[in-house]
Amino acid sequence: MSFKEKFKAFFELDEQASYDETHEARKEVESPIASKEKDNVVSLKTIQNDTKMVLCEPSDFDESQEIADHIKRKKSVVVNLQRLDHQTSVRVVDFLSGTVYALSGNIQKLGQQTFLCTPEHVDISGSISEIMNENRFD
Repeated sequence: MSFKEKFKAFFELDEQASYDETHEARKEVESPIASKEKDNVVSLKTIQNDTKMVLCEPSDFDESQEIADHIKRKKSVVVNLQRLDHQTSVRVVDFLSGTVYALSGNIQKLGQQTFLCTPEHVDISGSISEIMNENRFD
């Protein structure tokens, strides 16, 4: 190996080591910024999936588990209990109330036998009051 080749090899190794050190330093500086930017990114697909609402009209208590599964999948559910007798509808509302509570969601009465069950990320504003009382207008 000639003196010229040795001289060239010496500086190439030195430049390579210097490049590796600065490249690693840049990675360390850039990585916290990159992780912050990733936290701010929201997928539009998840937003579209969150907007779905499910309408259910159970005919027996066994269907309340299917309704709870919808809530677990972060979907809002409107439940119409008109097809159930009073005792079964009370059991369904109790079961759904427990499900919603466990998931930090919300349940609201929309009508005489209609309820809205929402997961945690859905905000409900306002309330529906029973203005028309059947005994009042008879």
